[in-house]
Amino acid sequence: MTTKKQGPVDFSFIIHPLNTDDIFRKYKFMRRWPESLVKSIMQRMPPIFTSSITGIKSPYGSVEGCFYGVTLTSRQMLELPPEITIRKVVAAGRKAAQLGAKIIGLGAMTAVVGDGGISIARNLDIAVTTGNSYTVATALQGTEKAAELMGIDLDRAEVAVLGASGSIGSACARILARKVNYLTLIARTLPPLEKLAGRIKQDCGLAAKVTANVKDAVRRADVIVAVSSAADALIEPEDLKPGAVVCDVARPRDVSARVAEMRNDVLVIEGGAVEVPGDVNFNFNFGFPPKLAYACMAETMILALEKRYENFSLGRDMTVEQIDEISALAAKHGFKLAGFRSFERALTEDLIDEIRDRARHKRAALETKKV
Repeated sequence: MTTKKQGPVDFSFIIHPLNTDDIFRKYKFMRRWPESLVKSIMQRMPPIFTSSITGIKSPYGSVEGCFYGVTLTSRQMLELPPEITIRKVVAAGRKAAQLGAKIIGLGAMTAVVGDGGISIARNLDIAVTTGNSYTVATALQGTEKAAELMGIDLDRAEVAVLGASGSIGSACARILARKVNYLTLIARTLPPLEKLAGRIKQDCGLAAKVTANVKDAVRRADVIVAVSSAADALIEPEDLKPGAVVCDVARPRDVSARVAEMRNDVLVIEGGAVEVPGDVNFNFNFGFPPKLAYACMAETMILALEKRYENFSLGRDMTVEQIDEISALAAKHGFKLAGFRSFERALTEDLIDEIRDRARHKRAALETKKV
């Protein structure tokens, strides 16, 4: 359900439909139209005020915000010239500014297209963040906890970062490199990975492997942090070893929905689910239970609560110090990592125990076969 109450607000978060199914949920009459016509119309539509965000309250203050919708799907944003997406996001930011917003957060592909929000910030008189710093922080917190629950020792585990050449992936890799001994960096092109591997070697002495072969690297990994900007799933059921842990931060997802149907011996968690302090109401269903938000959304709220109306997570290079800073501010205001979720459902520790047991039995059966 959405609300048409508009302003005044302290912040805004820019969202967009991930695919045409998201469009059809709102505009049911379009379902019978040719997809090409639907996309053409959506490309021409102005930003849409989606809903108000109320009830965010920490010990240090309260803020209100809103969602603004940019009517392009993920695939359109990858296929169209970046200037089109940037222009539409800037238009949404200006609408939000008219309601009083002093900072906007970029959701999903709006944070990826172009130069990671820099051009958007240059064309707005208010602050901009992608939310990537807090996304990294929560993704790694969740990954470490999930590995522990699955009985994986990170010191000995094969760890992979899928999409390591991107802003989030690069930061994840640099932080993980301080904690693991076997790290593989995966992306479509090797030169950015080789540069990142050199930086990691210089920073902490770890010799990370690099590869463009997604399938091979994923099949060898015990722990995978998936943060690519691909429009389609990259990880299928046959790609995961029994007992593997995958933290899927990407939107659209890097892990195929078929994994949930066919692999009850692997643990796939959604990266970046955060509990927001106060009696928050988003007045919009984006697939989470009440009071939970994506970490990128939470970063925008945290900066608004701090009155840090400044560009924060922008561009392709985040610092570890920046990630540590937003983590400290999140703790100050009462934001915290939510319980695990996988493919839109909550995961209890009992369910994770069952996954771990099935993985153990499957590994034992595979070893027996080898003998």
